[in-house]
Amino acid sequence: MSTTDIKTVVKEKYGQAALRVKTGGSSCCGATAASGLNCDPITSNLYDSSQAGQVPEEAMLASLGCGNPTALAKLNPGEVVLDLGSGGGVDVLLSAKRVGPTGKAYGLDMTAEMLTLANENKRKAGAENVEFLKGEIEHIPLPDSSVDVIISNCVINLSADKDRVLREAFRVLKPGGRIAVSDVVTRGAIAAEIRQSVLLWVGCVAGALGDDEYRAKLSAAGFEQIDIEPTRIYRVEDAREFLSAEGVDVDAIAPQVDGKFMSAFVRAVKPASTGTKTCCGPTCCN
Repeated sequence: MSTTDIKTVVKEKYGQAALRVKTGGSSCCGATAASGLNCDPITSNLYDSSQAGQVPEEAMLASLGCGNPTALAKLNPGEVVLDLGSGGGVDVLLSAKRVGPTGKAYGLDMTAEMLTLANENKRKAGAENVEFLKGEIEHIPLPDSSVDVIISNCVINLSADKDRVLREAFRVLKPGGRIAVSDVVTRGAIAAEIRQSVLLWVGCVAGALGDDEYRAKLSAAGFEQIDIEPTRIYRVEDAREFLSAEGVDVDAIAPQVDGKFMSAFVRAVKPASTGTKTCCGPTCCN
């Protein structure tokens, strides 16, 4: 698919999810949808009841993530946090509580319906240190070196230009800033036709990077201290009901996908600027 086609599909999917929530439905994920019929197992059971109680129900119901970056990322009072692909705002609102009134939490999303829902949730939560921005994660509308922490929840793998996303993340992070995102990652070779079948299981898996490729792209963008920690390794049996309902022959694809997809917590750090130059010889500092 072309970049334009991918963005169109993503906008449509997430726009529809936002509208379902606003009309009393659910995007079939988050803390309240663990037993929903044909629920996507990758987006279910991500937040515990204590976190669910901290944000409006609509924010939780609109979550389409694959992890819980706010539970794993270390956020300190006074820090500036940016959520790439913030959706209904659940991770932004949870982050805002962690950084406190002296900090700031930004959410960036390109889907108008999600931004409308996110701003409604911000109002309901009374969150004064939150701002939602409209834009694409490949073109972050923030200045250089303005953010302490970047989080994201199953969004980077939706991008057709992940290298650009990671370069932009590096740009807006302050020296010593860090990226701490949840994403779907693959292990081992997976045939293209299988990726298309499993696309029904998790909408972002077709673009999921292999773990080694993810590390290489982060390094190429300039990041250091790269770590990829699996948080859920998916078995086909986890999604048998969901896949079967979508017309997928589960037994046929099982040997090629079982255990090869995982949600992972991806960490990396932008090097701190030392402000000094190291001499390597008698003439290099001239």
